[in-house]
Parts: sequence; C-alpha cells; structure tokens
Amino acid sequence: MNYRHEVKHLISPADAAAIRANLSAVATLDPHAAGQGYYRIRSLYFDDPLDTALHEKLDGVNERRKYRIRYYNDNLDYIVLECKMKRDGVGCKPQERLTLPETRRILAGDVAWMITSGRPLLAALYVDMKTRRLAPKTVVAYKRVPFVYGPGNVRVTIDWAIRTGAPRDFLDPQGLTLPIDDDVTLLEVKWDEYLPGIIRKAAALKSRAPTAFSKYAACRVYG
Repeated sequence: MNYRHEVKHLISPADAAAIRANLSAVATLDPHAAGQGYYRIRSLYFDDPLDTALHEKLDGVNERRKYRIRYYNDNLDYIVLECKMKRDGVGCKPQERLTLPETRRILAGDVAWMITSGRPLLAALYVDMKTRRLAPKTVVAYKRVPFVYGPGNVRVTIDWAIRTGAPRDFLDPQGLTLPIDDDVTLLEVKWDEYLPGIIRKAAALKSRAPTAFSKYAACRVYG
C-alpha cells in the first residue's frame, strides 16, 4: 500500500479565499469540481459499540483505521468503500467500488455475501463487522475545493459547511443533516515523498500550526 503524508490546518474563510487564489495560479482544480468549483461529499462512518475509532482518533493512537462509504455530488451511481489507515504519521486509503444495491444490503445488515465477494476490502469489513461488531455510526457531509499538483503527487483540499446526520438518511442526498457546532474551514495537504516548495508557499503552511481536527469526531458530538 502507498502511504502518504497528510497535514491539516484550521483556517478562516478569508484564508480559504486567499489560498484558493494562490493555488489556482500554480495547481490544477480537480476535474470533478469543474462545474461549481467544488463538489459535495457525503460519507457514512462505521464504529464499534465501544467507539474505538473515535477514541483512537481523540487519543492520537499511532496505528488506527476506520471504514467509511461515500459518494459525491449526490451521485448514487458512484459509491466507494474506503478504509482510512494511519501509521507513524502517514496514511493510506484502500478503496473498492460498491453498487447501490450492495450498499443497501450492507446498511440493512445483509453482509454474508461480502466474505465470498472476491474483494478483499469487503471481506475485511465483513470480518470486522462480525468480530468487532462494527456498524454504521454517523453521516458526515461537506463541500470541498480540491487542487492537484503532479510533482510529489500533491492534493490540496479546502473543506467547509460540515454537517452531520443519521445513518438511515445516508442514501438520501436530501436527507436531514445538521451543522456542527463550530463553523470550521479545514485545509488538508497530502503528498507522497516530498512537498514542493511552490505548494507550501501557495498554502502558506509555514505560518500555520497543524491540527488533528477530525470531521468524524466533530460529527459524533450528535450521537
């Protein structure tokens, strides 16, 4: 698996506008955001009855993982299962496509088929659902401006309008969500072996302290 570096910074809306202008001059807007200049993300996170994924994040556990299912721009024709893994400060995100009927089966607790699906990530989720009693926990929805830069395989994103909702509403793009308490704007920078100076300068990273802010943890305040 290809582990990548990642840093996060809490920024103001004014910062976001300035960084977006800077990045527009040196990086490329992700084609999926070409229409509005951003796209919408709706994710469903899993956790166990002890809220292990939540507590490991809050406690800064060195090696951890959490599963999520997500789709973009209300498009239920493209759904992905991801396992976000962290170790020694770097992360990776293996993923697998899901069909809408498969997603409905998972949400309904019909999961036996996953172990024989021939897809390792689905089989891994099945094992964790059975041994650790993982289950859908919360919906996390937000808007994202994504930029990409070839050298270093860099991806810079600005997230805002973070909202949370109940798992039962996940597959309804218009399902009820509520804003989190804080009006957060989050800058995330991800790269492989090195972070080019031009991106570091455009995002003004030297003047900002990294944060461990988690959209999942912020949304779990509601349940």
